[in-house]
Amino acid sequence: MQDKPRLPKNVWAMGFVSFFNDIASETIYPIIPIFLTSVLGAPVAIVGLIEGLAESTSSIVKVFSGWLSDKIRRRKPLVVVGYSVSTISKVIMGLATTWPLVLFARFLDRFGKGSRVAARDALIVESVTPEIRGRAFGLTRTLDSAGAVIGPLLALLLLAVFKDSYSTIFYIAAIPAAVGVVVLILLVKEARPAASKLHREIHLSDVKHFDPYLKVFMVVSGVFAIGNSSDAFLILRAKNLGLTTIAAVAAYVLFNITYSALSYPAGAWSDKIGPKKILAIGFGLFAVVYAALAITHQSFWLWFIFPVYGFYMALTDGVSKSYIASMVGSEISGTAFGLQQTIVGLGAFVASLTAGVLWHTSPSLAFWLGSAMAVVALVIFLSYRKKPVPA
Repeated sequence: MQDKPRLPKNVWAMGFVSFFNDIASETIYPIIPIFLTSVLGAPVAIVGLIEGLAESTSSIVKVFSGWLSDKIRRRKPLVVVGYSVSTISKVIMGLATTWPLVLFARFLDRFGKGSRVAARDALIVESVTPEIRGRAFGLTRTLDSAGAVIGPLLALLLLAVFKDSYSTIFYIAAIPAAVGVVVLILLVKEARPAASKLHREIHLSDVKHFDPYLKVFMVVSGVFAIGNSSDAFLILRAKNLGLTTIAAVAAYVLFNITYSALSYPAGAWSDKIGPKKILAIGFGLFAVVYAALAITHQSFWLWFIFPVYGFYMALTDGVSKSYIASMVGSEISGTAFGLQQTIVGLGAFVASLTAGVLWHTSPSLAFWLGSAMAVVALVIFLSYRKKPVPA
């Protein structure tokens, strides 16, 4: 029996870069709204403004950074810049005494994410062979979401130790982010494209020549994203149904544990049976989860719903990247990743704004919308078939 190819060191190194960065990001993410409203006295509307502008920045930058990494035929410099900028933003957050400086810090953080994500994904594609692509993305998602488990737990610990000294927590959060940058610089190697692809000029207009299945997936991603509001609404729903703040954070950690544990198996599974089938299951599972969040009236069920939501994430996040990579050459994979991530980011921004408006009428409406859009996206995804070639 032939042994499966091992994942290269590059993939492991990138996974640990994501791991350390996510510890840092998830340590401060849950406490930023508290810091803004309780310490700096900013109204809730300012919190929404800051997060909306930050996420929009990340979404818009992704497509251009992905295209740029294709054009210069180098991925690592953009990845290094992206993670470095995000690390610096955490130090600036610690210096903030007014909300505009928090806005600037969040802008830098999301600009850094937008700069690195598509180039990082393209670097991973160029580091592996197609038969282990799903495993590669599954491993990076496993390590990334493991960091997302540790981050909120670290936040709770630091809040208990330092209490109201939020600036100290922000400074401490910069440490694992900096460690991730060092790992990136020292251990991640540039994966050069094949010599036959080095002479091709890369243009944004290349998207017109994408595989039809990839174009459909871009549409599907946009439709799905319009109903996929921020995970903050899951926490709000948990609070709405009676969980304490600590219990709500614990449920969020449980979601991340499931997400982390199942991402690698989901990636390996997609290598065996194909990513499209896995994605279809994931979209369907999301529809069920959001419908359950809409109809439940007891917080008890959240302890089952949140882990299932983690299963959905495991089935779609890394696997979607493997699916995209299967339909596009590595020389323009950065552009493809960036475009899809931009579409998803802008759709999610619309989804979060819509969910916020619907929430004031009924929290259930926000989740019914998400469930409905997931069903529509799934129908489009499964309905598209290539036309048979005439005999």
